[in-house]
Amino acid sequence: MRWMRAAGRALLVGAVVLAGYAGFGVRADTGAASEGRGPLTLVTAGDLTDYLSPLLDDWNAAHPGERATLVELPDSADETRAQMISELRSGRARFDVLNIDVAWTSEFAAAGWISPLERDRFPLDTFLRPVVDTATFDGRLYAVPYVTNAGLLYYRKDILDREGEKPPRTWAELVRQARTIAPEYGLDGYAGQFLPYEGLTVNVTEAVHSAGGSILRDDGDRVTVDSDAARAGLRFLADGVRDGWISRDALRYKEEESRQAFQDGRLLFLRNWPYVYADAGASGSKVAGRFGAVPLPGADGPGTSVLGGSNLAVSSHARHPASAADLISYLTSERVQRQVLTEGSLPPVRAALYEDPELIRAYPYLPTLRQSVLSAVPRPKSPRYDQVSLAVQAVAQDVMALRQTPEQAAARLARELGAISRKG
Repeated sequence: MRWMRAAGRALLVGAVVLAGYAGFGVRADTGAASEGRGPLTLVTAGDLTDYLSPLLDDWNAAHPGERATLVELPDSADETRAQMISELRSGRARFDVLNIDVAWTSEFAAAGWISPLERDRFPLDTFLRPVVDTATFDGRLYAVPYVTNAGLLYYRKDILDREGEKPPRTWAELVRQARTIAPEYGLDGYAGQFLPYEGLTVNVTEAVHSAGGSILRDDGDRVTVDSDAARAGLRFLADGVRDGWISRDALRYKEEESRQAFQDGRLLFLRNWPYVYADAGASGSKVAGRFGAVPLPGADGPGTSVLGGSNLAVSSHARHPASAADLISYLTSERVQRQVLTEGSLPPVRAALYEDPELIRAYPYLPTLRQSVLSAVPRPKSPRYDQVSLAVQAVAQDVMALRQTPEQAAARLARELGAISRKG
């Protein structure tokens, strides 16, 4: 997913004041391995711009007996997941702290690869409320939110202003503007991430929830996708292709292809993550200074985004779990989280940062992003999430290619997800 590549964009330059560690809830180094303390490894997807190294250098300077070593895997989410799972299944203690996609938490917890954490060990009440749910499974905390994400609707402000229109709050308004205004300016109407990969699962989940439905409930034990609301969400996407306000080019888009289409001035509307705001506003962008961002629209009002981002978890084979928990406290401290935003333009998990006047002046999209995160939902929770996601992608691909009706697709997906849930 994009968060793994985007995480590499966060060049967190500037030393963390070592005297401030006490405020982070990080205990000083004791060097007592018998207390679960000692050297650590932090495993993550490829850190493309080396932003983690300075953070770990500061940690290591203050904790010489608990030095943290960075282990980088490929920047592809699928490859990272596969390599993490291979190592965890082996029972080896190579990894201590894992930086995992929020959608993997349930799978890793159910498999026993990550250890449950004590809730009162971390200031979860200072985080944005929905992000904590991505770190839980079966009523227990298995990870701590590190970076969050929520989908936004990007729109050509210059064009809507010229037409005397407001950005859409409902699907009906989006469809009308995409069908009638976009062609007048030689633009495609709307795009998301519709290639069959994890991004398609995200877009379908958002459409279903924005219509008032759901795909799974009860941590994957109950299939709920065969509903009028879910059919309405699938129909919204299928009708877009059939009626032309979603171009067939968009069926090949992932995050970057869709961002480029919007940034090149080829789209009226785009659903994508917050990182697009900085890219589309940069020098050389054809839409710099000419676009805006609002929460996703829904069937009858504001829609529902899916939560993206990553969580930090402690491997069940961790050599020094107490040190691992302290490293997580440091990486999720407000001071480091502020740097995640100011240096990397990545959405932090600390709620107070979204209401900081100085930050809002520098990042005017923060109130919109906060609104989107607060109304967002996790992807379907399941100990077999990889199979769930593949089933959603396959069915959605057939719907958007107009090979199946939304009614047929919802019934088929319900059968396939039911079979997956019975495997356990």
